[in-house]
Amino acid sequence: MFFHSYNRRKTAGILVFLLCLMLVCICRLGYLMLYKGEYYTDIADALHEREREVKAPRGKILDRNGNVLADNQIVCQVSVVHSQIEDEAAAVEALVRYTGADEAKIRKSVEKNSSREIIKKNLDKESGEKLEALGIKGIKVDWDYKRYYPYGSLLSKVMGFAGSDNQGVLGLEVTYDDVLKGINGSVNEVTDAKGNELSESPETITESIPGNNLVTTIDINIQKYAERTADKILEEKNAKRVSIIVMNPKNGEIYAMVDAPEYDLNNPYEYIGNDAITSENETELLNRMWRNYLISDTYEPGSICKIITASAAIEKGVVSDSDMFYCPGYRIVEDRRIRCHKTTGHGSETFEQALMNSCNPAFMDIGSRVGAEYMLTYYEQLGLYSKTGIDLPGEGNSIMHKLQDIGEVELATMSFGQSFQITPIQFVTAIATVINGGSRITPHIGMEITDNCGNIVMDCQYKAENGIISPETSEKMRQMLEKVVSEGGGNKAYIEGYRIGGKTATSEKFPRGTGKYIASFMGFAPADDPQVMAMILIDEPEGAYYGGVIAAPVIKDLFLNILPYLNIPAVQ
Repeated sequence: MFFHSYNRRKTAGILVFLLCLMLVCICRLGYLMLYKGEYYTDIADALHEREREVKAPRGKILDRNGNVLADNQIVCQVSVVHSQIEDEAAAVEALVRYTGADEAKIRKSVEKNSSREIIKKNLDKESGEKLEALGIKGIKVDWDYKRYYPYGSLLSKVMGFAGSDNQGVLGLEVTYDDVLKGINGSVNEVTDAKGNELSESPETITESIPGNNLVTTIDINIQKYAERTADKILEEKNAKRVSIIVMNPKNGEIYAMVDAPEYDLNNPYEYIGNDAITSENETELLNRMWRNYLISDTYEPGSICKIITASAAIEKGVVSDSDMFYCPGYRIVEDRRIRCHKTTGHGSETFEQALMNSCNPAFMDIGSRVGAEYMLTYYEQLGLYSKTGIDLPGEGNSIMHKLQDIGEVELATMSFGQSFQITPIQFVTAIATVINGGSRITPHIGMEITDNCGNIVMDCQYKAENGIISPETSEKMRQMLEKVVSEGGGNKAYIEGYRIGGKTATSEKFPRGTGKYIASFMGFAPADDPQVMAMILIDEPEGAYYGGVIAAPVIKDLFLNILPYLNIPAVQ
């Protein structure tokens, strides 16, 4: 009897355990079905779905008149899905014929048991259409976009380029990448457990959203002429580099920026230099080819800097029109004999004549009156200690003396533009402040952002600071610089009927004594109310190297073409 009672208790215990286990299983099943059902359904669906990304077209880059500087070409991306291929030989033959890829690599990809293998990116549209028309199972042809630059090398150092992933790499393309890139779409297909596409479940497509467009301050006609001019001088003078900036000094809008030689934007990895390119030096040489000297590099500005020394002296009140200076052809400063470009000397000259003659000894005297502390403060006011904030990547900064390191020699050489270094864009911006009435502007290229219908999404805004120097000083400097062109060392930039102001410079490069120079000229017009300014730098010209001889005539030629184009009238 005890035995039977024990068995009944044991059986009842097992039944209770089984009932509890069933209850737990039912609860767990209910939890999975009711609370986690959607989650696991998504996972199950994902096992039978393949997604292919569809790139969004980048927004266009346009000049100020609507000319397209950067566009998109329709191309194809070709891939294979191993599990869907029925005839490997036919697939390999077709892929080789229409993509031009290596047969061995294609065969390896076709035979590889993976979800998807990319065969070719950026295949031309015609070849992609022919390949797709064959209808070979397992071959996927997706439409894609490739960046295209209609003008080739034009504006290359400014534009930069987009990589194979359609992401900005350099220049405007990277600065405005968030504006230009769109939102990628996708193609989804449903497959069975073996990876075969299910005909009853067609592909679902999520459309991509194109990026916005960037409208720039660039004028393609001015840019074209500036580049032709630079290329001509590059060849004639066998120079290392020729750089030109054309800008509106009132608001900082850049009409043209050239840094020749330029490279082909549609083939940015094709090196254009004379150096032998190897796997070891390729990156260095390409970076050098892509580098925008006007933005990234520094140089000694030379005698154009006398504009800044002269305006500082006027602002401080240490010079007047009646002041006389004497130039014997040199000046002894401490233990240094610092010569003038005119070794026989200019003799007696007024303040205005000293600027017209670009006389080093006179400006050493003027710099001494200004003093080191005020000179550095003035440089800082004009922005020579800070980056300009231009909307291009890789901007460099100046290399300046500290006040405690400036002796008589350093102050003397600073007064005529030596012993410190600045970037060309910093210098142009500082000179713009001197001639535009005293407003420190931000040089820039982006003007507005538009959508695909041409509607303005955003106006680009840039910082400006008024009252950096007095309007009276600015007016005086414009008058004196007009005399430099009409009667002084910048006379080769003179254009009859136009009021042109400007200043020449000839900078000896480091190390001294190598015979390597940078010849430059900065000009603006009209002299009484500047609407446009331009600066050219000719790096290491052969033969004549004086700025007044080889650089000033280039700006004259440039102005002869662009002043009428900009509707700047001649004086009647």
